Order: sequence, then C-alpha cells, then structure tokens
Amino acid sequence: MNKVLIIEDSDSIRENIVEILELSGYEVFAAENGKKGVELALKTIPDIVLCDIMMPELDGYGVVHILHKNPQTQAAPIIFLTAKAERADIRKGMELGVDDYLTKPFDDLELLRAIETRLKKKEAQQLFYGQSAENLNTIISKEDGLSKLKEIMLERSSRKYKKNQCIHYEGDRVTGIYYIISGKVKTVKLTEEGRELITGIYKENDYLDISILFSNDTYNDTTIALEDTELSFLPIEQLDKLLFLYPDIGTKFIKILSNDMKDKESRLLQIAYMSVRKRIAQGIVHLFQQHSPDGFTIKFSRDDLAAFSGTSPETVSRTLTDFKEEGLIEKTASTIHILNLDKLSKIKN
Repeated sequence: MNKVLIIEDSDSIRENIVEILELSGYEVFAAENGKKGVELALKTIPDIVLCDIMMPELDGYGVVHILHKNPQTQAAPIIFLTAKAERADIRKGMELGVDDYLTKPFDDLELLRAIETRLKKKEAQQLFYGQSAENLNTIISKEDGLSKLKEIMLERSSRKYKKNQCIHYEGDRVTGIYYIISGKVKTVKLTEEGRELITGIYKENDYLDISILFSNDTYNDTTIALEDTELSFLPIEQLDKLLFLYPDIGTKFIKILSNDMKDKESRLLQIAYMSVRKRIAQGIVHLFQQHSPDGFTIKFSRDDLAAFSGTSPETVSRTLTDFKEEGLIEKTASTIHILNLDKLSKIKN
C-alpha cells in the first residue's frame, strides 16, 4: 500500500483529500503546517507528498528543501497544492525539484490521476535502476555502507559462468561492475605474442572493475572465470546514482582500488628485478595468503601460475619440481600443498 503525506493548513481541504485517498486504497498521513509535515515525513517515509505552498511556520518551499536534503525522503515525488499557479511560482518550485502542481480547486479524478502518474514514474525509475534501488536510500545512514551494498548486490539477479568462460574482454565498452557471489576469476593482459599475464585474481565477496570510478570508457583487462563462478552485476547507471548519493561507498571503493594498484606495482617490480625462482616462490606465497581455502593448499594450474609469475609454464614445472625436492611443497595435479611457508617466503633472489 502506497503511503501519501498531505501537508495542508486548510482543515476542510485536508480532510477532503484524506477521505478521497483512503477510499482509493492509500495509507494517508496528514499535517496542518510545514513544520509538522516535515516531522511526519521523516517518521513515516511517504511514497509521495502533497504539499500546500503558503502555510504558517514553514512554507512549501521550505518543506521541499528539507525533504530533498534527507536521503530517506529525497526520492519521494512532491506535488504542490496552490490556489494560484503563476509562472514565477511554478519556476521556483521546479528549480527546487517539485514534480507537479495542482491548482485549487481540483476534482477527485484530477487528484487521483496526478498521484498515480507520479507513483508510476517513480516505479519506472526504480525498475531502471534495479529491483533494489529503493534500498539505496538507506545506505548513507549506515556506518558500513559497503556491507549494505553487498546485501543489495545479493538481492539482484545473478549469472553463472563456467570455468575458463570469459566474462568480458579488454577494450569492451564498460557497462558496470561485478560482485563475486561464489567462485574465483582472473584478470589478464595479452602480449603481442599472445602470452597471458595475470594482473589480478579475485575471490568470493570481491568486486571487479571498480577502476571505472576513474574511467567509464572501456575495460582495462580481460576477465575470465578460474572455476565455476556466480556473479551479480551492477549497471553503471545505478553505480553513478549510488556514488552521487553516498560518497562513503566511493571512498571504500577507492581504498580497494588503491590496495589493488599497490599489489600490481609490487608484482611488476618482482617481475622486473627478481629471479624466476624467487618470482615463482613469491607468487605461491601470495596466492596462498590470499586464496588458500583451508590454510594449507592452493589450487592453480601450471599455466595460471606461469601467467601470474611472468614466466613460462615449462619453467614453472621445473621450479616446482625443485621446490618439491627441497621439501618446500607437495604437488598433486594442480594442487600445491605448502610444507614450509617461512622458507619459501625467504628464498634468496
């Protein structure tokens, strides 16, 4: 049931509107002045507001200003009720964000049509931004906005990808960001010779492609499922709305992106200055620390470990054999069991 708030200082007009709307199936709240109307709006969070302009204590323009500043009420359409609709009054209201005008006196049908039209438009906007768009209005009041965002992502429809299935290619037009519900993915760059270099590995509860905070042109990497994976998707249009309304979410994304960039810089330095043996050891340690499901093993193919370390699969095979003979690891197929993490971490360059 949609909630309607009426703010009107005329008792007869206010009571008449309440009666009409209650008979039409709306849940109705009423206030006799702007100050009480704002207090009631913040308490009830209406779906739409009907507001007189000239009122004691706080006029209609003040009501609009306050409601549009509050994240919980700023999405509610506002219809002004006015005894006159002069151009200057209409322009001032529209500049503040008023959605419609009803000039007194108006009949029952005109009132109901205006409300239905604005509620349908609001519903269409919510569908455009996703089934959870309404929930976005509560995020800013939460201390941990990123956790709330994860809840929203989990409410959205998801898509499943098979192992080695491409999620998007480098150079594809950006359409949004992904949230990993389950599984694991890699982001890669391809050399001119067709060799693959893994730029990142992401697991459950991670976000993909948040670099579009700074570039909404094309994706920077090719993203591929490392195993059967389920993703939720947030379109860029909804992301823009989210970041505009809730800057704390953007701050958290920037911190995630900053840590990701530091990790990539560190691995580039390793590739540039470390020996192959040291690079592979560091790659195993990194994957173990970030992606070990049980705290003892990692599961990565020879090719993926080579792409992550910036070397060839053949070199990886030889080096893993050496590590096994030295008692640092045990290896079965693509599963590596670490026997001596400390010694593996301290292999000399």
